[in-house]
Amino acid sequence: MSSLIDLHPMSRRAFLGGFAAATALITLHPFAVRANGNAAQAHLRLMETTDIHVNVMPYDYYADKPNDTMGIARTASIIDRIRAEAGNSMLVDNGDLLQGNPMGDYMAYKKGMKAGDLHPVIKAMNVLGYDCGTLGNHEFNYGLDFMFNTLGGANFPIVCANLTKGQLAASPKDDALHFKPYVIVEKMIKDGTGGQAPIKVGFIGFVPPQIMLWDAKNLEGKGQTRDIVEAARAWVPVMKEEGADLVIALSHSGIDGKGLSERMENASLYLAEVEGIDAIFTGHQHLVFPGPKDFVGIEGVDPVKGTLLGKPAVMAGFWGSHMGLIDLLIEKEGKGWRIVDFTCEARPIYHRDENRKVIADVTDKAEVVASVTEEHAATLDYVRTPVGKTSAPLYSYFALVADDPSVQIVSNAQTWYIKDMLKDGPYKDLPVLSAAAPFKAGGRGGADYFTDVAAGDIAIKNVADLYLYPNTMQAVAITGEQVRNWLEMSAGMFNQLKPGEKDQPLINSAFPSYNYDVIDGVTYQIDLSQPAKFDKDGKAVHPEANRIVNLMFDGKPIDPAQKFVVATNNYRAGGGGKFPEIAADKVVFVAPDTNRDVIVRYIIDKGEINPSADGNWSFAPMAGTTAIFESGPKGRQYAAAVKGAKIEEAGDGAEGFARFRLLL
Repeated sequence: MSSLIDLHPMSRRAFLGGFAAATALITLHPFAVRANGNAAQAHLRLMETTDIHVNVMPYDYYADKPNDTMGIARTASIIDRIRAEAGNSMLVDNGDLLQGNPMGDYMAYKKGMKAGDLHPVIKAMNVLGYDCGTLGNHEFNYGLDFMFNTLGGANFPIVCANLTKGQLAASPKDDALHFKPYVIVEKMIKDGTGGQAPIKVGFIGFVPPQIMLWDAKNLEGKGQTRDIVEAARAWVPVMKEEGADLVIALSHSGIDGKGLSERMENASLYLAEVEGIDAIFTGHQHLVFPGPKDFVGIEGVDPVKGTLLGKPAVMAGFWGSHMGLIDLLIEKEGKGWRIVDFTCEARPIYHRDENRKVIADVTDKAEVVASVTEEHAATLDYVRTPVGKTSAPLYSYFALVADDPSVQIVSNAQTWYIKDMLKDGPYKDLPVLSAAAPFKAGGRGGADYFTDVAAGDIAIKNVADLYLYPNTMQAVAITGEQVRNWLEMSAGMFNQLKPGEKDQPLINSAFPSYNYDVIDGVTYQIDLSQPAKFDKDGKAVHPEANRIVNLMFDGKPIDPAQKFVVATNNYRAGGGGKFPEIAADKVVFVAPDTNRDVIVRYIIDKGEINPSADGNWSFAPMAGTTAIFESGPKGRQYAAAVKGAKIEEAGDGAEGFARFRLLL
């Protein structure tokens, strides 16, 4: 393989001058060097953004301050740099554009989108000149009309091969689809001599089939989803028949190595098995690939080289944190092109220095910032509007280890709402419980990713901070035994601890915090000497285990047969998180209101709220045992005041986190 070492006898300046004159390229990428002077080879750079979630600006609207870890206004600078380096480049987006921060909510709930309007994220993307995009699951959160009106303003095609308008046909190729399954972009590229040559690059898109559960309210009767791999096997041969030289999968689906299963949510690894697919852009999981931390040890996955079953693949983080890049050395084969070599990387927009401080690696692209100036200002006005007061701080620094005020206020509002909604119906005599989870609990979001609202005025930005997602309220009717198993599933958040041992790691990092439901209206303890009964997919891996102990309702042991109504959201009620026996057949009430709106109404109704946690759950004592967990350093001011848990500081953690010790 050629490399820059081969050029040692020639000075860099001499090489650049001769190379530029010969090829009109200005890059020293090894593939450009190898293709130099060869009309049968070319260097093509493919770039990806994914999971933008309306984060155009490097600004955290929840915290109401700038943030150097986010914003495609920053990612745009990397995109510009790549284009300047390369004679041939293409840019794609992998979905989850329209929801995820208050700007998205402002556009959906306050301003609205009419035909002909341009959404700010689409304005920004039009500035950057994308070649293609696909759908993410969050595109559906505000309804189909909003999605179609918004995406209709894009100056680039949107593709999705597994979203139908109605019931599935006998064959994927007979499905009536909401979007084109693929596009083939015909492009003139510069070959190694600087000459022009045509290439046809095909892009095919996929969305997780689970949107039919997560957004049933918006999709029922209006669409259906097909298995990702099944759709790919049907459409990729058609793309090749139509002359696609390269087929690139835009897969809003993550990487899971547990084996191919029907309607798999994270199917990108098995998408690589489909003959004819040349490269895969992935997303959805908010992780980074290739990279040193994520997806290590999965058969068929090379997290260093960035391959899935040997094929190039990238996952570019989230919120604009990274730009995914696949560099291809391509070679003419007959009338078409084939890949002869590749490299993959995810380029970040920031890094942390030796003191864990965030350092921006790029600046804003002025044209992107200018495109959303009006909406940015309107969003700031929107999120700063007061709706009431709180008599005590609302914070989530210890939401995973003790009953927590940020989760408590959500449960209070949900209970208040559902009791009112069901007061005259057939479920009026059933006791109402409430399930709520901490959404901002550090983890992948970083050391600042916590709710922290001071006592005093509460604004809309604070409510959005308490409840990140535009879920809608739902209620399920279940038994006491199902309540117990719901909590057993939630208790998978924690590692099993050995009694009497010191400073054991507490948190199971593979368990997402949004699946750690606290159920209010009952009291209980969690015995960490027991293994988790269920794995993260709801499978009973230790059926004999019982982490949930002393589960009481109304001061008495819960009756396994007693019926309860549990207030929750559409995600959980529809089967999201794979909690045992919690699915759409248990739903007894579907609200027209979002959980956020319910919280706002509750605060307005009360005027001033008291968010103090009621201490309805705790860990069972374990003599001589301590555990270590990480939280935000700002949590140190609250550690001594946490109810129902003994917490002490334990030094600094990694990547800006603080370490704490839980005394059991």
